[in-house]
Amino acid sequence: MHSCSNCGFYDLAYNNSCRETISERVVDKERFNFCEYFIPGDAAAKAQLKTKTGAQDKLEALFKKRS
Repeated sequence: MHSCSNCGFYDLAYNNSCRETISERVVDKERFNFCEYFIPGDAAAKAQLKTKTGAQDKLEALFKKRS
């Protein structure tokens, strides 16, 4: 889905929350938009990686070898 929050240029530290300097202002960053500078971001991938790591840690704790 093309929304600012899923874009690789999305960054709250920048003006208009976008590192692309030529982009038009988008008010609602969560809604679909037609920005031609959209590139898929890695925020979703990072969130999935954290979840996977957390699940893996729980499994290791569950099946931990007792000394």
